[in-house]
Amino acid sequence: MKLSTRGRYGLRALIDLAAHEKDGAVSTQSIAQRQNISESYLEQLIRMMKKDGLVLSVRGAGGGYRLARDASEISVGDILRCMEGSLEAVECPAIDGSDCDSADACVSKFVWKRINDAIAQAVDSVWLSELVEESQSLEDVQRKRKIIKAERTENEKNAQIIREAQSHGVYQ
Repeated sequence: MKLSTRGRYGLRALIDLAAHEKDGAVSTQSIAQRQNISESYLEQLIRMMKKDGLVLSVRGAGGGYRLARDASEISVGDILRCMEGSLEAVECPAIDGSDCDSADACVSKFVWKRINDAIAQAVDSVWLSELVEESQSLEDVQRKRKIIKAERTENEKNAQIIREAQSHGVYQ
């Protein structure tokens, strides 16, 4: 199974929305900018999410979108199914007992069922709130790295100034 850009971008967009909605409704423009996604494409994804009951629109000044329910109640599976449809790697009618001429003699249906169940279990056990927390942790790490890099650069500049002053006999 391979996810399309719709699934990947939809997940990124909802993580961003959940991370920023504490400040009020979030505009598609701000999500698109932070996530480097085309705003017109993002609007298509948001419409799908609204139709599926994942987001609500807020009209007027300061309008935009909010989650329709708490991030701890939205699974990655909810989002991906909204964006992609079925997440089954193999659609096999024999798995659910539907009409299949080979169902009685087919052993591979057990493999397909296990694969499909594993995918469902994986995506349904990760919550949007967990991804928001992870995202914020990564942002904190990146912010600290930028500070350390800026401090190193400043220290290197100061050391260079001191070396130059020493070479001219101005500073000892």
